Amino acid sequence: MWGIYEFEVLIAMQKFIKFAKDETVLSIAVILAVLSAIFVPVDSSYLQYVDFRTLALLFCLMTVIAGVRRRGVFSVIAGRLVAGSSGIAGTVTVLILAAFFLSMLITNDVSLITLVPLTLNCFDQMSENTRKNWLIPAVVLETIAANLGSMATPIGNPQNLYLYGLSNLSFFEFLRIILPYSIVSLFLLMVWIRVHQSRHKNADASGGASAGSSTSVAAAGGASAGSNASAAAGSETVTEPKIIGAYLVLFLLCLTTVARIAPWPVPLGAVLLFVLLADRNTIREVDYSLLGTFLALFIFIGNLGRISSFRSALSSILTGHEVFTAIGASQVMSNVPAAILLSGFTDKIDALIIGTNLGGLGTMIASMASLISYKLITKGGNVSKGRYLQYFTAANCAFLVCLIALYLVIGD
Repeated sequence: MWGIYEFEVLIAMQKFIKFAKDETVLSIAVILAVLSAIFVPVDSSYLQYVDFRTLALLFCLMTVIAGVRRRGVFSVIAGRLVAGSSGIAGTVTVLILAAFFLSMLITNDVSLITLVPLTLNCFDQMSENTRKNWLIPAVVLETIAANLGSMATPIGNPQNLYLYGLSNLSFFEFLRIILPYSIVSLFLLMVWIRVHQSRHKNADASGGASAGSSTSVAAAGGASAGSNASAAAGSETVTEPKIIGAYLVLFLLCLTTVARIAPWPVPLGAVLLFVLLADRNTIREVDYSLLGTFLALFIFIGNLGRISSFRSALSSILTGHEVFTAIGASQVMSNVPAAILLSGFTDKIDALIIGTNLGGLGTMIASMASLISYKLITKGGNVSKGRYLQYFTAANCAFLVCLIALYLVIGD
């Protein structure tokens, strides 16, 4: 009997270790919440920690986007965009622009889940020399584009949704804060592509015909290429237009809550009612680990705020250095946890918006969306992980330095 018990414990430990590796951020957040509860025992104040509006909106937006993605909408749009491009540089430019602008509405992680498999499918049909010179830069720049494009709207990424809800900013005030960085980011992306193209003229010339002839095939096969990344990517055409129409209505309803017109229970009730009655499978595709991470961090930060010595110390560190503290914190804990943590100790939300969005550049974990590209491109083993990380880090640091320089010039 003791042997069976030990075996069951071993199996349970292996499952826990696997879960912790797969959901590292969530696991750390839960551990921090539990540890903080030792110093601040659970009481009725815990409910006041939780920003239910942010959690409800995150759930609604993720559900709506998952429902539309399952019908092949994003894969078809991306495929047709690529099919209309010519030459390798043109194809890469379209993919990067798609990542930049799509992320504003469907979030950075969803845009990468949609576009990176399409990109891999395109390059599978190109010459070896073209893949060697362009594949890693293309995926890295798509990742940067998704992270930078998503900062332009309150719904582009989770930290923006949270910080925008926490602030009293109007949509136009939010744009005023972040738009200069978005415009410069787009300019830098286009410059980077042109510089890379000029350095690999021979590869572009030899791969251009292949790229041009293969993009139409890639467009048709892009959805199936993404089947490993999402349940939606297996379709070449858009399906169930009535369901899509219903999700678009729900998306607009979510926007009314983002704009502080409708209270959050309205879209939450509508989305739950629709998916339970008409599309139950979609509810399984919601990123519940992200919701759990938010919940655990709310508890952890709420407890820290009740520890006077810690609150005073962190507030003094933050004062006058909100942007750079947010950038630095994002490098080691990702920008979403950094936004939640730091927002509890400063009222300079506009500075946190800048800092956590710029902080998505830099290390691989600065934005968790970056891990999606890394996992997808290295999954087949045809791309060197070391080479990808080297290029990723160099490009991210270059963009980060440029945007920090912009901040130093224009301020917040």
